[in-house]
Amino acid sequence: MSAASDFYLSQAESCMATADATGLVQVRDQSLRAASAWQGMADRVIRMEDARAEKARAAS
Repeated sequence: MSAASDFYLSQAESCMATADATGLVQVRDQSLRAASAWQGMADRVIRMEDARAEKARAAS
């Protein structure tokens, strides 16, 4: 994994921890939305990295 995907996954995990720790509904909802967005960014970067690796293997 790249530094970008590691960062995105770390941010998603942090947002989930915030959502789990809070008792405030609005903060929990916002943290869950943020975690979902960070996870989506991480998933896209990982898919792109996998596609590049596959393309490089096919070219070899």
